Amino acid sequence: MSSNWQERLKAHDSTLRIHLLGIGGAGLSAIARVLLEMGVQVSGSDRQVGPVTEQLAAAGARIFQGQAADNLLALAPAERPHVVLMSSAVGPDNPERQAAISLGIPVVRRNEFLPALLAGRQVIAVAGTHGKSTTTAMIVKVLRDAGIEAGYIVGAHLPGYGNASAGRSPYFVIEADEYDRMFLGLRPTVAVVTNVEWDHPDCYPTPTSFREAFSQFVDTVDPDGLVVSCRDDPGAEQIRARHQAPAPRWITYGLHARADLRAVRPTPTPGQGYTADLQWWHAPTGPLTLGVPGLHNVRNALAALAVSCWCDVPSAQALESLRTYRGTARRFEIKGEAQGVLVVDDYAHHPTEIQATLAAARARYPERQIRAVFQPHTFSRTRHMLYRMGESFQAADEVIVTDIYAAREQDDGSVTAGELVAASPHPNIHHIPTLTQVAEYLAQAVRPGDLVITLGAGDSYRVGELLLERLQAVATAPTEAS
Repeated sequence: MSSNWQERLKAHDSTLRIHLLGIGGAGLSAIARVLLEMGVQVSGSDRQVGPVTEQLAAAGARIFQGQAADNLLALAPAERPHVVLMSSAVGPDNPERQAAISLGIPVVRRNEFLPALLAGRQVIAVAGTHGKSTTTAMIVKVLRDAGIEAGYIVGAHLPGYGNASAGRSPYFVIEADEYDRMFLGLRPTVAVVTNVEWDHPDCYPTPTSFREAFSQFVDTVDPDGLVVSCRDDPGAEQIRARHQAPAPRWITYGLHARADLRAVRPTPTPGQGYTADLQWWHAPTGPLTLGVPGLHNVRNALAALAVSCWCDVPSAQALESLRTYRGTARRFEIKGEAQGVLVVDDYAHHPTEIQATLAAARARYPERQIRAVFQPHTFSRTRHMLYRMGESFQAADEVIVTDIYAAREQDDGSVTAGELVAASPHPNIHHIPTLTQVAEYLAQAVRPGDLVITLGAGDSYRVGELLLERLQAVATAPTEAS
């Protein structure tokens, strides 16, 4: 493959044309925003258009609805892209991908594209099975609040910042996605490992293969750089134990007594978040005050604090920035309240994430009845983690499981949502197939004081939106005169 497009991208060549296949997705839409800020010519296509693609079009991208061969074949040679970047969801038979190949246009994935995009930057890469988006967003907020205009790519919308920016400082903070081995294309100066727990069985068939990928990721860190890992997580500790070389420098964080940066006596604050005292190499500091719920967010904040200190942000300033952090889209996002029913949405789709999110909900709202709506994400994950998923709902009073969200997969008949319900020991769990049916059921079942929390990486958030619409319609409907 010619490296011409790579050199031109490194130089921010305004005549370079890049086409993104799957531009509306979280990963590629963020890259598109960075490219547009760099002055590169951007086009792209997706099966559906919506607010994300509309925003990109307003910023100067050329958007095609649908993924068709003619999106490329119909272009004059002078208009054709120099390179096509495709999302992990694009299969080998995709007609637009095949058209690019027939035209001799290089077609690459993110792990091949990112080195050129981030060339010359000090990359801060946040990896881990859970907590990547939140930790990345926290780091971005701390740096930006401190006047450091870091570039960033976050897998969720951060209020006030969006999900991406090219930035102007040497730092570039990126959520290092392990799926499709994207993070192996990075060459970080700083790497964060929040946790290493097996996921994506369609990409990593065994836990060993998953851990090996994270070990390879740590190997890519600059010898003069830094690795920050969670001392509480057995998987992250296994990776640390395999890398005892003097470089790069390694810092641990967590609640563990031997963590370099430690949270002591973390205490939930009902209706708010957490507070904790801090010890930095056993020297008291802090305290840490968070407005977001969950013990997992205490750990995420510790990682952000360690990274910000490495970037020379004073700890007091970083702690103040973390105190005012209020989360990102789809991470314990409060969608609204109607008739006394509070609706929250969360991206949790792995058993550990589900358990942590529901525990956070119980700690923050101890007096509310929790009704959890879970949309299983991908057949392969549901099949391989069936019993662990079933055991992850303990903190909920009621659990509703929808049909499985296929995402990039095809239903091979190997697992169903009904099997997940049958595998769960929860005393009040049942299957309702569609999101509309779930919303209709809840509209009749909920009572004032209830908390409805939607869980999943697909479109489960629609249940909450539909429910709020129904409850608000009832609340505003005119009553008959007596």
